[in-house]
Amino acid sequence: MARTDIRRLADIRHEPRVVKQLIAALARSVASEVTYKTLAADVRAVAPAIDEETISNYVRLLQRLFVVEEQPPWTPALRSRARVRTTPKLHLVDPAMAAAALGAGADHLRADLTTLGVLFESAVVHDLAVLVSAIDGEVSHYRDSNGHEIDAVLTLPDGRWAAVQVKLGARQLASGAGSLARVIEHVDAAVVGEPAFRLVVTGTGPILVTDDGTVTAPLAALAP
Repeated sequence: MARTDIRRLADIRHEPRVVKQLIAALARSVASEVTYKTLAADVRAVAPAIDEETISNYVRLLQRLFVVEEQPPWTPALRSRARVRTTPKLHLVDPAMAAAALGAGADHLRADLTTLGVLFESAVVHDLAVLVSAIDGEVSHYRDSNGHEIDAVLTLPDGRWAAVQVKLGARQLASGAGSLARVIEHVDAAVVGEPAFRLVVTGTGPILVTDDGTVTAPLAALAP
């Protein structure tokens, strides 16, 4: 991609290592609301003069190559005075690509659960996007000025929506369910309706329904 594909779309003046550094920077910030300023600071390790506008252009080229995908923000009506964040999250099209860009093999990821966690979140978003696109749905995310967030919000053209939280370990099921409940109580259900379901996706763990109606399941259990 860095050597050949991106040059088919535009006449870029930087060496392929700059694009590779950008892909690695995106991998480090996968599933987050990373700014072009942050990405530029990372890429300056190999291109000291690069600016945010150039980074923005490169990201758009990577989107055209289907290497980078945006997860847009969900902006519902709220009961509270909190402000909804409107910055999209960025993902590499496949979390395995992010791991490869970071040089992170299985042993490295076992020792770095933080990185493993964000790659797992990206994997969940990827699979949810595949599943929901078959019924013309979209996957967005929610975050407000009070720090409340939903990792993935599934929306359908008829207005139905669902809230999904991602937790790497089964021991975090209660934390994920509680987090969803706290966010949903701030959403104005009179305007957007109640969620069709609440789901906590884990790396491992059981399939069950908690006392408050939240479904929990491992990623491998998701299917059409």
